[in-house]
Amino acid sequence: MAEKSGADILVETLMELGVDTVFGYPGGAVLPIYDALYEHPKIKHILVRHEQAATHAAEGYARSTGKPGVVLVTSGPGATNAVTGITDALMDSIPMVVITGQVATNLIGSDAFQEADTVGITRHCTKHNYLVKKPSDLAGVVQEAFHIATQGRPGPVVIDIPKNVQVAEAEFSRHNGKHNGRYQPQTEGDFKAINEAAELIMKAKAPVLYTGGGIINSGPKASQTLQELAALMGAPVTSTLMGLGAFPASSDQWLGMLGMHGTFEANMAMNKADLVICLGARFDDRITGRIDAFSPNSTKIHVDIDRSSINKTIRVDLPIVGDVGRVMEQLLAVLKGRKFSAPGYDEWWARIKGWRATNCLEFPENKEEIMPQLAIRKLWEATHERSPIITTEVGQHQMWAAQHFDFELPNKWLTSGGLGTMGYGLPAAIGAQLGDPDALVIDIAGEASIQMNIQELGTATQYRLPVKIFILNNEYMGMVRQWQELTYESRYSNSYSDSLPDFVKLAESYDWTGIRIEDPADLEAGIDKMINTDGPVLVDCRVAKLANCFPMIPSGAAHTEMLLTAEDVKGTMDDTAKALV
Repeated sequence: MAEKSGADILVETLMELGVDTVFGYPGGAVLPIYDALYEHPKIKHILVRHEQAATHAAEGYARSTGKPGVVLVTSGPGATNAVTGITDALMDSIPMVVITGQVATNLIGSDAFQEADTVGITRHCTKHNYLVKKPSDLAGVVQEAFHIATQGRPGPVVIDIPKNVQVAEAEFSRHNGKHNGRYQPQTEGDFKAINEAAELIMKAKAPVLYTGGGIINSGPKASQTLQELAALMGAPVTSTLMGLGAFPASSDQWLGMLGMHGTFEANMAMNKADLVICLGARFDDRITGRIDAFSPNSTKIHVDIDRSSINKTIRVDLPIVGDVGRVMEQLLAVLKGRKFSAPGYDEWWARIKGWRATNCLEFPENKEEIMPQLAIRKLWEATHERSPIITTEVGQHQMWAAQHFDFELPNKWLTSGGLGTMGYGLPAAIGAQLGDPDALVIDIAGEASIQMNIQELGTATQYRLPVKIFILNNEYMGMVRQWQELTYESRYSNSYSDSLPDFVKLAESYDWTGIRIEDPADLEAGIDKMINTDGPVLVDCRVAKLANCFPMIPSGAAHTEMLLTAEDVKGTMDDTAKALV
């Protein structure tokens, strides 16, 4: 076996694992790795403008391709700048391997230049992390890191490599660094539990399928299996924010998203169901509302590959640990073996029809200003036949996009759910575009959130990526302002977006096409120009400044206490005032 430097061992192992794209930013503690990359042009390095953007771009790449995203950053601030994206990937179960440089082993602990305890800092926001002290360990560590990142519940893994380990040499040949395979998550569901679940389904009179991002993480086949299970049962289907696209929005069985800004029918169905089948979701607080009032009369089945997610928030009656795609296949086999056919649930669907009649996603007409909900609907109408990849920043625009942009396929909706990271959308769009060069990729943004990583306009320009940005510009940090209106008597403390740039001129300075839409009559033409203009395009769409996102479950409230309109908010406030008197 030939001797190679640690940097060469790292790069050749990445190539062996099929890595074709790395997102990163160079610095002193990773220069040996960058020198090795120079000799291996098969790996495309994407030079971002900030390390946080590298992690979000890797997330976007991972979610659009199904392959793990790879990040390369230097020690100290390079690693700490990446922590937000690492945490985001952990919360949303995105497979990612982050390679960080570190000061030489003899300097660790001496407060050397650009030293940080990367392993300590990332211990609680990774699935696993490593400090590699010998070049001979590198190949095995890298292979194990990719295995951990992609198997079970996906997530980020950090590999911290001191500079002297990158330079030192060790014997290496391809395929000689196999990991030990200690991490073997359970994928098959327990056979007895699968049969119990089938019995519960066969007895149910008001079931609901509550689906999450785990179905998308399980792969495209899982989404097809979900549709087959839903068709066999004839039951309504709802989803978390992260699960949108796993089940087609055009289906008559689709109730829309549930939770804080979910539909009335989805939340009421969840509350009144007699059987809740949770598939690849985790009962997070944005879904459950007040825990003691969450679906109080239902039997609950929870399917999740992450054992620690079961009974963490909501006590369930039947836990099933396993890959949700595989468990659904097992469940289908049992139901078909028992000759199960859907009973129709006539009474249950009649109740759902009544809840749907509220038309909870309706919004007021406005001929003077562009309503943000209308802007999203018009964007959907103009693009849905092209099956675009939609990324978002975080805020009101994110919720409006989830409510009004209907998804038919998985991996077309990329958003920051668990961590709610502003600045996610643009770099994620860049990563998604690199992963799927022929796709129409649109970042739906807010004027506040887009500025968190707006420097990545330069990255898109450098790599000639035709990313589109659609800014809903209301000159406020909209969700903050909405909460201040509803909870703090309209005391708008630091939620107005002052000193905004001219987004059109800013786009043009980065060699993007800039478009401004201010009149509702120009909305369709502006969107058409955006999607039919070659290269990257930024649209500054000026929308109604004080529009609020409804429906909404107030913090700490139950599903049955949804606010559907501004009038509901006023009524709630009036009732509170009377109670205080």
